[in-house]
Amino acid sequence: MTEPDPSDDVQVSESGGTMQRLVGAATARPVDLTLLEPERNVGMGWTPAGSAPFLAPGDPVMWLYGRGIDPMRVVRDDERGLVAWLAEDAETVAWHPADGRSVRDVPLADRFAVERAPVVQRWRGGGVLRIAPTGRPWSVWLFWEDDGSFAGHYVNLELPHTRRGSETATRDLTLDLWLDPDGELWLKDADEVEAAVRAGRYTQAQADEIHAAASWARADLVAGRDWPLDEEWIVWRPPTDWAPVTLPDTDVVRSARGTTLPR
Repeated sequence: MTEPDPSDDVQVSESGGTMQRLVGAATARPVDLTLLEPERNVGMGWTPAGSAPFLAPGDPVMWLYGRGIDPMRVVRDDERGLVAWLAEDAETVAWHPADGRSVRDVPLADRFAVERAPVVQRWRGGGVLRIAPTGRPWSVWLFWEDDGSFAGHYVNLELPHTRRGSETATRDLTLDLWLDPDGELWLKDADEVEAAVRAGRYTQAQADEIHAAASWARADLVAGRDWPLDEEWIVWRPPTDWAPVTLPDTDVVRSARGTTLPR
């Protein structure tokens, strides 16, 4: 019998991230989210998600990752969590290396120290459905192929959402999970978390809690088929009259519109 090639358990995603196959049962432990709260950095006036008033289906909602802005449309908003749609070609605000390189082109050793600048860019690769369960340090993104077939679930580790009016705020925690339609599970960007610790972006204690959040998601969400994996969001499609939501006219957006990065 031929031994399996260990390299089969490590792959590179289409976006350039390192992915490691996960096998066996996950061991979850309580996660100390207070260690990660300093990452939020959104100011005052926010309340935990999951309580009224809620937004109505079709309402615009600004999904904030720190100072990044993704303008989306509400599918459902209630005590359980927020479900929102980011349309293909929607304008978003993202923070890119100020020298014009893509993030993946910056060596890992420099990736968390390079100067960033805000830019307006368009969401490419088809629309995406995002679901942020209340109180959980992750959101679940559903992707489809160009032919309409389901591509998989992306579990984006992030701080539990807080809300203010038509805004929902979180902060990306670098580490992610990818769940193939056949149930194969992958851990994505663990090497970036290690690089972030070396660069002083995270403390080792914070990195440990981020990995603990991944184990929590793996045990409860994936293995336990917790919401939203227990509902058939895979077959959901947006109403045909849902146009992309426009960015708000704020200082950050105006600054991003005025930024031209080197090529």
